[in-house]
Amino acid sequence: MIAVVYSGSRYANWKLAEKGKIISEFRTPGINPFFSDESHITQFLNKNAQLINNAEKINWVYFFGAGASSKERQEIVTNALASFFRFSKIVVEHDLKAAALATCGDEKGIIGILGSGSNAAYFDGKKICENNFGLGYILGDEGSGNWLGRRLLKSYLNDLMPAEFAEKFKKKYDLDRTQILDKVYRQEQPALFLSSFSDFLIENKSDPFIKKLTTDGFDLYFKTYIIPLKKQYPNCQIHMLGLLAVGFKEYLIEVAKNNNLEISSIIREPIYNLLKYYANKN
Repeated sequence: MIAVVYSGSRYANWKLAEKGKIISEFRTPGINPFFSDESHITQFLNKNAQLINNAEKINWVYFFGAGASSKERQEIVTNALASFFRFSKIVVEHDLKAAALATCGDEKGIIGILGSGSNAAYFDGKKICENNFGLGYILGDEGSGNWLGRRLLKSYLNDLMPAEFAEKFKKKYDLDRTQILDKVYRQEQPALFLSSFSDFLIENKSDPFIKKLTTDGFDLYFKTYIIPLKKQYPNCQIHMLGLLAVGFKEYLIEVAKNNNLEISSIIREPIYNLLKYYANKN
């Protein structure tokens, strides 16, 4: 049996399969070693009945997650998983590698992620090539759920949001200035709070305010991440992945065209393609 895991900061999606057939699929809290240590990860693994019931049957665990971009952070996840899945071989990779395998397989391509965070990279068919992107929710994440959440809240607090939409936002969340600032500056994991507005943004994507907010973010994303990669690798196709990439698909395609770019594929989550990829190798 194999386990394939794709994790953002908010949620981790799990698929357990045997001989290519899904045995179990479920969601847990996100596993991001930038925010969680080994103890925290192990604690919630031990609270999941489906994991407990199948832990000793699993031979391979393939984990792909946001934040698992360095050896040090990969080790945090590896050690936590190894202590729980005692009879399994553990593979831990960055979420960009998941996007690459799910969209390119073993072919070359430019991979972009627009979810809670944002990132992009060139995949040479075997590995993700290093770059200077992936600066996180404070210094980077242009066009992501975090980025859009920051600007949504800032426009609300500064009374720059259209009055009618501000009423809709207030009715939905009932957050005042003190509560917002407390969640951003005093409580743990502010990135999760900032990205928590993504579903609301997608639900209201036809609103002119949201369209401008989103297209501005996507334009910055392309100029920051994709265009520099396209200049380096002009013959490579562009593949996009993530909740926002799918939720705002028409805006993403429109902004890409405005930047003389063409997107070859857009998928929400790579996990089914990953499962197929590894099922064929086991």
